[in-house]
Amino acid sequence: MKFKFKHQKFQEDAARAVVDVFRGQPKSEGSRYLVDPGESREAALLSAVGYANAPLALPPSILRENLHAVQEANQLPHTDELGTNPKFTVEMETGTGKTYTYIKTMYELWQHYGWQKFIIVVPNVAIREGVYKTFQQTQEHFAMEYGRKVEFFIYDSRRLAEIETFAEMSGIRVMIINIQAFNARGKDARRIRMKLDEFGSRRPIDVIAATHPIVIIDEPQSVEGVQAKKSLADLGALFTLRYSATPRELHNLVYRLDAIDAYNQKLVKKISVKGIETVGSDATHGYLYLDRINVSKSAPTATIVFDKKGKNGTRKVSRTAGEGFRLYEQSDGLEEYRTGYTISRIDANTNTVTLLNGQMLHVGQVTGDVSETELRRLEIHETILAHLERERRLYRRGIKVLSLFFIDEVAKYRVYGAGGEKENGEYAQMFEEEYQDILSHFQTELGAEDAAYQQYLSAITPEETHEGYFSIDKKGRMVDSKLKRKETSSDDSDAYDLIMRDKERLLDLDPRRSPVRFIFSHSALKEGWDNPNVFQICALRQTASTTYRKQEVGRGLRLCVNQAGERMDEARLGPLVQEVNILTVIAGESYAKYVDELQTDINKDLADRPRKVEASLFTGKTLASDDGKLPPRKVDADFAGKIFISLARHDYVDDDGALTEKYHTDAAAGTLQVAEAAMPYRAAICQVLATVYDGTYPGVEDDSKQNVTANVQEEKLAKKEFLGLWQRIHQKSVYTVAFDTEELVAKATAALDARLHVQPLAFRVKSGTLGEISSAEQLARGEAFVREVNGTEEKVVKAHAASGVRYDLLGKMAQATGLTRRTVAAILTRIREDTFANFAYHPEEFILKAAAIINEEKATAIIEHITYQPLEDVYETSIFTEAQAKGRLGANALPVEKSVFDYLIYDSENEKEFARELESEKDVAVYVKLPSAFFIDTPVGHYNPDWAIAFREGSVKHIYFVAETKGSMESMELRAVEQAKISCAKKHFRAISGDAVRYDVVDSYEALRQLVACP
Repeated sequence: MKFKFKHQKFQEDAARAVVDVFRGQPKSEGSRYLVDPGESREAALLSAVGYANAPLALPPSILRENLHAVQEANQLPHTDELGTNPKFTVEMETGTGKTYTYIKTMYELWQHYGWQKFIIVVPNVAIREGVYKTFQQTQEHFAMEYGRKVEFFIYDSRRLAEIETFAEMSGIRVMIINIQAFNARGKDARRIRMKLDEFGSRRPIDVIAATHPIVIIDEPQSVEGVQAKKSLADLGALFTLRYSATPRELHNLVYRLDAIDAYNQKLVKKISVKGIETVGSDATHGYLYLDRINVSKSAPTATIVFDKKGKNGTRKVSRTAGEGFRLYEQSDGLEEYRTGYTISRIDANTNTVTLLNGQMLHVGQVTGDVSETELRRLEIHETILAHLERERRLYRRGIKVLSLFFIDEVAKYRVYGAGGEKENGEYAQMFEEEYQDILSHFQTELGAEDAAYQQYLSAITPEETHEGYFSIDKKGRMVDSKLKRKETSSDDSDAYDLIMRDKERLLDLDPRRSPVRFIFSHSALKEGWDNPNVFQICALRQTASTTYRKQEVGRGLRLCVNQAGERMDEARLGPLVQEVNILTVIAGESYAKYVDELQTDINKDLADRPRKVEASLFTGKTLASDDGKLPPRKVDADFAGKIFISLARHDYVDDDGALTEKYHTDAAAGTLQVAEAAMPYRAAICQVLATVYDGTYPGVEDDSKQNVTANVQEEKLAKKEFLGLWQRIHQKSVYTVAFDTEELVAKATAALDARLHVQPLAFRVKSGTLGEISSAEQLARGEAFVREVNGTEEKVVKAHAASGVRYDLLGKMAQATGLTRRTVAAILTRIREDTFANFAYHPEEFILKAAAIINEEKATAIIEHITYQPLEDVYETSIFTEAQAKGRLGANALPVEKSVFDYLIYDSENEKEFARELESEKDVAVYVKLPSAFFIDTPVGHYNPDWAIAFREGSVKHIYFVAETKGSMESMELRAVEQAKISCAKKHFRAISGDAVRYDVVDSYEALRQLVACP
C-alpha cells in the first residue's frame, strides 16, 4: 500500500496564515556566509561557504499589522508578542495532519520568500520517527506540486557530515531533532555544544545557528520546559512556528482548528463510548452483564453475559435472552442464580432488563461478583465484539480494522522465561481465549454475502492477530521504560518497526503479510503514534487522571484509509464519512463518568472559546459579504448591537445566550433572518456564531443508546413499485461543463474592476524632535528620544514590489483558478489600468483576491452551463444492506411499514412527521430515506437527496418522486452551495430518467401531493 495525499482546504488555510504574516518580505534564495572555521589553522583552510536564511526585512510595525490581519481573518484575538525571535502558533486537532501541514508551510515559505533552512524539534523518539516517516511518505506528493524535493535527516551527533551538508548546501534542508539532544547529560548528547576535532574544532550548535533556521516545534507543550527554552535559544532561529493540538501557551496564534472545528468539518472520526459500569457488586449474587437490547419487529431480546458450569469450573458465556429466560437452568444449575434470576421484562425504550427479584440493569452495567480481572476480561470481550462487527461492514470496502489496548505494565501482556522464551501475560491469554470463543459464535452468523470475509477470518489464528508495542531492551525483551529506539535482532522488535516505520504493511488486508489486527501498548503512550485505521480503543487500567482521556482518544481520531491508500474522507464518501469513521471507546466505567472526564479534558483546550452569544461577540470583527461584492465591514458597537438584537428577536438566542434549535435549523437551511443592514453578511455572522461553545463536545455518542438498527425489508425491495422506482433512479452520471470562455473572461473582467480592492503595503515612517530623557524608567525601557507633540510627523510610504523580485503572475493565477495561462492573460489584459496597478503595490494580495473573484465567476458559469450524461454504472441495492443506520427507539428511531427499512432513523422532527404522513397515505406504495451512499456528483461536492417515493399507479401524475425536505419554505433563500446542488440534482434526474421521475424541494407531504397530483 502507498498512502495517497491530496489538497485539503484547511491545511492550505493553515499554511496561508503563516505565509501571510510575512507579506512584503522580499524573496531571496538565502544569504551566503562563511562557516565558522573554529580556532585551528587547519580548520580555517577547510572552511566552506554556507547558505543561511535571509533575515527578516519587515519593520516590526508591518509585521504586527500583518499578524493582526491574519488573526482577524481567522477570528482570533490580536497579540503583539514579537521581539527578536518571534513565535507563532498553529493549533490543529489531533488526527488532522499537522505534520503534513508544516511540511507544506515550509514549501510555501520557500516559494514566497526563499527561506530554505528548517529545524523540527520534537519531544521524543516516537514523534521523531513519525515525522521522519511522513517526510518519506509525502516526498513525491510535494515534489510533484512544487517541483523540488526536501532534503531531510535526523540529527545524530556521530554523523557530523549531515550537519555540514545542512549548512553548506542550498535548497530546502530540514533537520529533525528531539529535545533530548539538548537536555540530556550523556556524552553523545553534549557533543552538540562541544568543539570537536573531527568537525574542524567547531561546535555543531554554532554551525547550525549560523544558518538562521526557521524552527518548528512539534507538540510544544511537551518540549518547552525551562531548560529546553534556554537550549532552543541557542539555535539562532529566524522565527519559531509551534504546532500542537493542545498548546499550553498561545504565542501569537495565527490559525486554529480545534476539536469542535475538526468534528464539524468532518475531519476526524465520531466517538462512540461503550461504558461498562459495575453496580451492586456482591460475591453472594450471581454475575450478570447486560450487553445490549436487540429490537426487531417481534418482542425485544437482550444479549447478556453470565456464568455457566464447565468441565474445569465456571466460564463466562454470552447468550441472547427473551422474557422468561431462567439463568439457573441456562447456567446448568449454578446456585447463585436459583432465586429470582428470571428475566421478567425487557424495555427497549429505557434500555433495561428487570429480573423477578426486582433487580434492574441498564445496558453496559454488570453486577454480582465482579473482580478487576473479570472487568478487564469483559472489556477485552467487548472490544473484540465491536472489532468484528465493524470489520464485517468495512471489509468489503477494503478497509482494515485495528483495535488498540492500553495497559499499564508489559508483564500483563508478555512475560519471559528463564531462558528468554516469551509467553503470554494475563491479558494476552485472556484475549486469545475470548477471541476464540467469540469468533466461533460470530462466524455462524455470517451469510453467503460474507464469504470472502469468512475466509479472511479463518486465515488468521488468535495467536498471530495480536502484537505488542513497547520499548525493547538490549536483549530484545519488551520493557516498562520510555519509548526509545533500540536496534535489535529480536522478533519482538518487529512490532516497533511494524507500527512506527511500516504503517502501510500494518494496514494490509492480506493475512499473509500482516495478520496483526489487535495492538497492546503502554498506557504512557501520548503523542507520537496514531494509525488511521484504529476503530476501537480500550484502556485496561485504572486511572485517576483525566489528562489521559483525550491523549488516548487521539490515537484513533484520524480518518481511515482503504487498500489503495485513499483517505476515506467527505470527498470520497460524501455524507457517509462519519458513518464509516466511528471510533468506539470501551471504558471500564459508566458512559457518564467517562464522557464527563473526557469533556473536562476537551474543555481545557477550548477554554478561550466564547460560551454565549452577546453583542460584544461581534464587536471588532471584520465581516466579509456573502457575494464578495461589498467591501469587508468592521463591526462597531452599534452594528454589533443591531446584530444581537435581531438574533434575539427571531428566537435564535435564548435568555442564557445559547443558540437555539431554531437557529441551527434556519442556518442549515440558509433562511437565517438578521437585521437588514446585516443581511449581506449572514455567512460571516454564522462563522462568528460557530465559535460559540456551550461546553458540550458534539462528537461523542452513547453506544448503548443505539438499540435499533434499520434493516432492509426484502419484500419491499421486491415490490414492483420499488423496482420501477429503482430502475429509474439508480443510474449514475457524469457532469461536463462547456461554458463559453469569452463569456467567463467578460464576467471576470467586470467583477475584478468592480470588486478588487487591494490594501497597499505601507511602511510607517515616524519622525520626531529629540527631547530629553526625563526619567530613569524611560532609559531602562530603551527609549532613545522623547517625541514632542508639535515636532512629530507620520508619513505613509507605499511599498512597491521589492526590486529584483520576479513574480510569475500568469502561472500563479492559472494555478489558483484552474484556468489556462491564455485565459488568465485575456482577463488581466482587459481590466482597467487602475485595477491592475494594485499588483505593483501588493503582488501577493492581488493574486489572492483576484483569484477568489475569478473563481466565484467560474463557479457561477459552471452551474449555468453544467450538463449531465448517464453512465453505464449503477447503484446496486446492496447500498441498502450496507447502510445499517442505528438509532434509539423513541429518540430518533421510528418503526415503519411502507419503507424499504423496518425503522426510520430520522434527523429532525420534520423528517419524522414527513414519514408518518407517508405511512398514513394510501396512495404511497413504498418509499425510502436514501442512505448516504446514494449521492450525485456536483462541482460543489457530493449531494445526497432525502427521499425516493413510489406512488400507486393511477393515483398521481408522477408515480416516481425524489424529494428534498426543508423545515420551512417561508422566505426561502437557500445558500449558494445548496442552490447549486439542487440545480445539479434536477439536471441529473432529467438526464437519467427524463420525465419519469420528478425531483423537487418540499416542506411537507401536502406540498409534495400538490406537485404530483393528477390534473
